[in-house]
Amino acid sequence: MTGSLPYIDEHARVVAAPRSVVWAALEQYATHDLAEAASPLISRILGTDPPGGFDVDERIPGERLALTGRHHFSRYRLVFALEDAAGGATRLSARSYAAFPGPHGAAYRLLVIGTRFHVVATTRMLRTVRRRATRGTS
Repeated sequence: MTGSLPYIDEHARVVAAPRSVVWAALEQYATHDLAEAASPLISRILGTDPPGGFDVDERIPGERLALTGRHHFSRYRLVFALEDAAGGATRLSARSYAAFPGPHGAAYRLLVIGTRFHVVATTRMLRTVRRRATRGTS
């Protein structure tokens, strides 16, 4: 699906934890937290499919987790990748792809991408996974 959606951006964080720990934190976040955080009202207004906003589209344990979704104004894919970093740490990145068809899609793109709301949301996702992965490690 990535090939059919335009690239938006990439954000990354180095997490001071081994890849297996970061993977567990990422999987927990993607399969539970995102669905629970979805507002039923916003989901209804946007017409999100799935209702929680994201489905796991690809899962390569310890390497890549891709999420996809769609709503009235956009089709999107978010690809998390894990790579080894110095000192036993892990580089966690999030690459975004999305299409915003029609005039309503263009307006939605301006609202979400143009205001940097997308950057804030993606950065928050990465920080949440990092925090969960490093909890109890020093």
